[in-house]
Amino acid sequence: MTPATPPATPAGQAPSQPAGPPRTAAVRILHAARRPALVLVAHGSRDPAAGAEIDRLLARLRAARPELDVRTAHLGLNAPLLPEVLDGLSGPAVLVPLLLSRGYHVKVDIPAVLAAASQVNGVITVPLGPHPLLALALHARLAEAGWRRRPGDAVVLAAAGSRDPDAAADTGEQARLLAERLGVPVRPGCVAAGGPSVAEAVAEFRAQGYRRVAVAGYFTAPGDFARLAAAAGGGPAAAPLGAHDAVVALVLERYRTAVPALLPAAA
Repeated sequence: MTPATPPATPAGQAPSQPAGPPRTAAVRILHAARRPALVLVAHGSRDPAAGAEIDRLLARLRAARPELDVRTAHLGLNAPLLPEVLDGLSGPAVLVPLLLSRGYHVKVDIPAVLAAASQVNGVITVPLGPHPLLALALHARLAEAGWRRRPGDAVVLAAAGSRDPDAAADTGEQARLLAERLGVPVRPGCVAAGGPSVAEAVAEFRAQGYRRVAVAGYFTAPGDFARLAAAAGGGPAAAPLGAHDAVVALVLERYRTAVPALLPAAA
């Protein structure tokens, strides 16, 4: 049998080329190649439990968005430090501070390190707090500690504390969001700076007639601050936020909100 002869190409017309991938697929490939890295900027801690919890958060984020380059960097005490992580990057990156309020680290430290990394086109998001998703996570941690709302209850939101008025305002707003969610009074208490202390906030509630005062640990990971806060309460004490579902969702929300400033429609 004579093989079929391909149709002749009309004079002046280029031979047809094999069809390439659909244009939409090509666009997705391009966007994936240019998708900004996600850098979690943790404070750092000498407590191994803190590093383990940050590692769990990192793993959960990678599982949720496997197409992203997600990395952890620390401001101190733990490796890798933020300058080292940025030195290993080039192109666009979103830095998400695993911090719960505005303060010196967010306003000065992180911007200074990013400015020195000239090969990185980066943007820094606002800190995690305040946010309703953190109120959800705090509520869940309280429930895990055995807290159930009863008449005469109150809660102290135990935070590291800061002398920065913006940080204090952020913690106060998170206390308001948590009170709205729990349906009981909530006030901040500080461990390291600012005031009142956690113990003072607990004492104020009891002096006002609240019979059971719980402590919600407003910390991203375990450590000395979380332990000191729990010991100051004398009642139910919740674990830190850690790698809770709501924290994972909030980190990704911060990332999505920041990406358009670097690369519209990339994520």
